[in-house]
Amino acid sequence: MSAGGRHRSFSTFDDAMDYDIRKLTDYLWELPKTGGMRVPARIYATEEMIAQIVRDKAPQQAANVAHLPGIVTASLAMPDIHWGYGFPIGGVAAFDLDAESSRPAASATTSTAACG
Repeated sequence: MSAGGRHRSFSTFDDAMDYDIRKLTDYLWELPKTGGMRVPARIYATEEMIAQIVRDKAPQQAANVAHLPGIVTASLAMPDIHWGYGFPIGGVAAFDLDAESSRPAASATTSTAACG
């Protein structure tokens, strides 16, 4: 599949949840804003990696983060993204401190270092 905004749907095996993921470049994928998402969710991964990432359901957590008040630009996920406790491991987000709804958080990240 070539880059350039083409869509590709992936399904998890557990619950057949579909993700509408847009391939932006060879290493950048986007879940467009839908529903209450304030920003898109973007995942940095190869095409081979994205299949495992989707099976883990971590894109759903990245999309959930995109709903948070005060989030700016995008909910980001690094190539090591996997299921976390609410926020995906390997996820990154920044928040506007001037947005009343985003206090007290300024930014959030998760790390695989805490996983063992």
